[in-house]
Amino acid sequence: MERDGVWRTSTRSGGEGDCVEVAGFAEMVGVRDSKDRQGPTLTFTESAWANFIASTRAGRLDIPS
Repeated sequence: MERDGVWRTSTRSGGEGDCVEVAGFAEMVGVRDSKDRQGPTLTFTESAWANFIASTRAGRLDIPS
């Protein structure tokens, strides 16, 4: 992830606005609601974000049906 502070929306969001935006900063990653850009922002350490992405890709966070 680039560490330029530029907010990006997932390419898989479909442009509907029902998504989150992510930005890389110096030593953290920010996540915010794309519909409420002035609202609260969640922040994660780089390692916590990397673990979240790895867990998501591996399917470990899927909700059982």
